[in-house]
Amino acid sequence: MQLKLHAFDLPLKHRFTISRETTTVQPTLIVELEHEGLSGFGEATSNPYYGATIEHMAAVLEAQRGSIESYDGSDPALFWRMMSMLLAGESFAHCALDQAAWDLCGKLEKKPVWELWGLSLDKVPASNFTIGIDTIDTMVAKLREMPGWPIYKIKLGRGQELEIVRALRADLTARGENPVLRVDANCGLTAEQVIPLAEELKTLGVEFIEQPLPADQLEAMRQLLPQSPLPLMADESCQVLADVEKCAGAFHGINIKLVKCGGLTPAKAMIARARELGLAVMVGCMTESTVGISAIAQLLPLLDYVDMDGAALLASDIATGVRVERGICHFSASPGCGVSLDRPSPVVGS
Repeated sequence: MQLKLHAFDLPLKHRFTISRETTTVQPTLIVELEHEGLSGFGEATSNPYYGATIEHMAAVLEAQRGSIESYDGSDPALFWRMMSMLLAGESFAHCALDQAAWDLCGKLEKKPVWELWGLSLDKVPASNFTIGIDTIDTMVAKLREMPGWPIYKIKLGRGQELEIVRALRADLTARGENPVLRVDANCGLTAEQVIPLAEELKTLGVEFIEQPLPADQLEAMRQLLPQSPLPLMADESCQVLADVEKCAGAFHGINIKLVKCGGLTPAKAMIARARELGLAVMVGCMTESTVGISAIAQLLPLLDYVDMDGAALLASDIATGVRVERGICHFSASPGCGVSLDRPSPVVGS
């Protein structure tokens, strides 16, 4: 087994703004595990909110090179548990490693990862396309650039929430389109705003509100839950397996991010626990390449909702794998997660 680390800068088509930050270029770390002439790939993007930098993730993995390269490629779940002690608190780096391990395992077994898990692609959810916060005219222009998606997710949380959604719905209606809308506040609302906003958003065809309040305001969410006319989904409040139970009674469902929980292996455990608790399940992406999106795709048969448009936000990609076109995931014919790197980069570290 050989560990290789690749760093890329992913240029975005447009600046992407959420309630707390704006991005125009997204740095990302690609982990490659090479074994028996095959390579598995995984991804973790940098994220200032969670303190994840490319340099730190690379250093964390380099420090465990010996343990990583002793892995034989046969059991990614066991490998995740083994590495969980060595990578405690380093979920972003662990995520990229876990994705690479599953991709490699599928390639060694000559099967897609979803098939290794005994799943079927008979019924999978469609993805939304995300419109970042901007001026209303610019948000409308971004919407027009990506017509025909069945679902759009609208980032809110910096004011003008209703004006934004009304303008986008009006533009869609004028063009004869009637997609589902979702909104994501990324912790940008107050408890007093949520119910009145939800009542208005429901009339505009909004499906749910994602993470309205800051992550630690679970008690306030418990008070809002029975009052809300729309489902409320956790994102920042639900990062790891232990958070799932905390979200029961505070949210109607959870949005799992692979980098936050540490990869595909813990994401599957979170999904299972959410089902036990009666919570709806979504998996979301970061602004990332086809490497990370292809990993998310393996979970589709287990999900109610998915947000896997990250690569569609890029001006140029670095990999080939699954394709998401107008919300529909087209799976790769290759085994594993179906990923191959298209663009070489200098290998980080030794």
